Amino acid sequence: MEIMKLLPAGKDYLWGGTRLRDEFGKKIDMTPLAETWECSVHPDGPSVVENGKYSGRTLAEVLREHPEYLGTKVEDKKELPILMKLIDAKKDLSVQVHPNDAYAREHEGQNGKSEMWYVIDADENASIIYGFIHPVTEELLRKAVEQGNLDKHLQKVKVHKGDIYYVPAGMVHGIGAGTLVAEIQENSNVTYRVYDYDRIDTNGKKRELHFDKAVKVMNMGVAPDVKQRHRFVHYYPGCSRETLCRCKYFETEKIEVTKGVSFVVKEESFQIILCIEGEGQVETVDENTRPVRFSKGDCLFLSAGTGKCYLLGEAEILKVRC
Repeated sequence: MEIMKLLPAGKDYLWGGTRLRDEFGKKIDMTPLAETWECSVHPDGPSVVENGKYSGRTLAEVLREHPEYLGTKVEDKKELPILMKLIDAKKDLSVQVHPNDAYAREHEGQNGKSEMWYVIDADENASIIYGFIHPVTEELLRKAVEQGNLDKHLQKVKVHKGDIYYVPAGMVHGIGAGTLVAEIQENSNVTYRVYDYDRIDTNGKKRELHFDKAVKVMNMGVAPDVKQRHRFVHYYPGCSRETLCRCKYFETEKIEVTKGVSFVVKEESFQIILCIEGEGQVETVDENTRPVRFSKGDCLFLSAGTGKCYLLGEAEILKVRC
């Protein structure tokens, strides 16, 4: 069974930088290069298979032909249920919110969007926005947006390399300037901007806000404390492994490979590997499956039922499955 190396789609949002090209080797002619959609079947940014018999085809096309590659756990969805990105926030992202599944499917014809962030790197004073510091109302928020002082109602959290944040649908949020993030999310591209700092786009216009929709889906209560807590890392000969996030949509594990590690891709779910540092190789026990080399920034899709795999090299890996 093929191990598919993926080529991402790029996004040139005005808040982006150049790190994805400079440090992660993304050969995408965009400046800025704000996001790369590393593993995506979304029509707004589909990934393309780089290697093997599916080379040049979108991952969406391959999975439509072979829904068994998704696994029994996601068989009813008929498409890859998650989307994986790299995000380079040179400037602040907008203050925004995503709807839940029920609202998004009724009003947007897409999934809702819950997501998690793994902070790959952060400047010394970088921060994120995560919800409100006190209860708010639609009237209070509308006035704050009009007067440009929404900041005083928002919870700002200083971030550091290695931090993890789960952002459920309905949570007002924003990634701050100087933050480099790997994002794992539902397969959706529904975002409601609440506030965008009155910025002007390349056409000389302010970007559209979606306040009326946003207030219908956001949590207006006090945000939870997202202070980073002690995490459990399991050490083995040749690697360490740590579960970063487990929710109804996906499970994310961080693996630091110093020599090698084995894992099994069962029939129940595909697995995705994103290399955030170093290099290595993935191989299987199937002699008909070619090993695939990877380096920093590469993303691999392993079909459900691939079986026992070996991850060799020196690398930091995010591994995702449903």
